[in-house]
Amino acid sequence: MRMRRILAAVMATAALAGLGLTGAATAMAAPNIAVTESLTPGECTDAGGKVVGMYCQGGTKDGQMVD
Repeated sequence: MRMRRILAAVMATAALAGLGLTGAATAMAAPNIAVTESLTPGECTDAGGKVVGMYCQGGTKDGQMVD
């Protein structure tokens, strides 16, 4: 019963936000994980960071994977 109330609240909030039924179902099912592509070393340094191991450290691309 509790799950039904939560689902109804999510659907009502999505409808008020203008997502519609399919957008609400996608928002409910999809986790909040950002899928990012890996950077080139040049993109990391151009963004003000430096390559440390396999990650960009600092700048606007901080924490993104470098290949």
